[in-house]
Amino acid sequence: MSARERLLTAIDGAPGAPVPCSFMIFRALRARCREEFDYALQQEALGLDARVQLEDFPVRFSPEVTVREWAEGGLLHRAYETPAGPLTAIATHTEDWPYGTSIPIFDDYFTPRAVKYPVTGPADLPALRYLLAPPQAEDVAAFRAQAAERKRFAHEHGFLFTGGWKSQRFIPDEDKHLIGDNGVTGTVIDTLMWLCGGTAPLLWAYDEPEFLAELIRTVEEWDRVRVQVHLEVGVELLMRRAWYEGTEFWSPKLWRDFILPGLKREAQLVHEAGARFGYILTSGLVSLAEDILESGVDVIVGIDPGEGKGTTLTDVASAFGGRVGLWGGVSGPLVVEEGEERDVRAAVEEAMATLAPTGRFILCPADNVRADTDRAWRNVETFIATWKSLTEER
Repeated sequence: MSARERLLTAIDGAPGAPVPCSFMIFRALRARCREEFDYALQQEALGLDARVQLEDFPVRFSPEVTVREWAEGGLLHRAYETPAGPLTAIATHTEDWPYGTSIPIFDDYFTPRAVKYPVTGPADLPALRYLLAPPQAEDVAAFRAQAAERKRFAHEHGFLFTGGWKSQRFIPDEDKHLIGDNGVTGTVIDTLMWLCGGTAPLLWAYDEPEFLAELIRTVEEWDRVRVQVHLEVGVELLMRRAWYEGTEFWSPKLWRDFILPGLKREAQLVHEAGARFGYILTSGLVSLAEDILESGVDVIVGIDPGEGKGTTLTDVASAFGGRVGLWGGVSGPLVVEEGEERDVRAAVEEAMATLAPTGRFILCPADNVRADTDRAWRNVETFIATWKSLTEER
């Protein structure tokens, strides 16, 4: 079986099928590679089941939008002038800020440093629509060309062709369009965190539910256009970034009221195109099990028993086992980056013993292996060797 076949079989489920191992994010290796093709081949050389991932196309605003940026008194300012009025963002300018004096519109660096978010209430929604513009024709054309090349490479090498949630780090152009280092296609509630922060949407759910519902619909409609382009180029697995959709933020009732309807629509859209639908949710998911299954998700990506909350492997297996694909099983930061080799062996053995019997399991260190250290690389080797030995035993 090719890597593609092993991964799709694990997502769809087949008794006795081999358990693949595919790192969902492997930044330490990616930093050593020239480009995506080299990255995939380097993963294959390590013995991993590689994927070829599309880079997202950029976010650009409506032509009527102008952007001003300045730094003052230790703060960074960004003002969006639109025909419906201004939106402003203000962030603390910390030493580790990676964007000079620019503030990305969508980026995790902004959220914990935010002094003011662009969207603070219903009056900002008309202006926001000018920022959430459809992709420009030239960007879509470049994306299609990239997709054709990567799809051809993936099929030649037997790799899975995937899209969603991944972007390059973009430099501001003359119009100051900047995404940052986060993919936005297949991203809805995470987008709210960048636009509004983590607290305001939850308060709006109680105080202004109609506004929150309209705000989410606005982001969903903008995202749907981007998702559709990904599906048109033939991605086999589309990932939805949902790190901020768990019950660490949303109660089960609020999740059902505000998130589930759109999740169902997105899953249906993906399935109508013949693709699988991945849901990146690493924490706060077990109490949503029946609702996630109802939504049509094919695989839950990022099962992390170390850093996740309520995500012990036994709880995850009991809630989801055999009914949806499960991708993860070991904490990347806690075990692979910081643990000893014996810790890695024990974690892989536990993950395989607990989740492999579900018949729908992909092993990986969730979410990421970022540390480029001797310890981390030794642990990566131990991780892969342990998986291989256990797979051979099965």
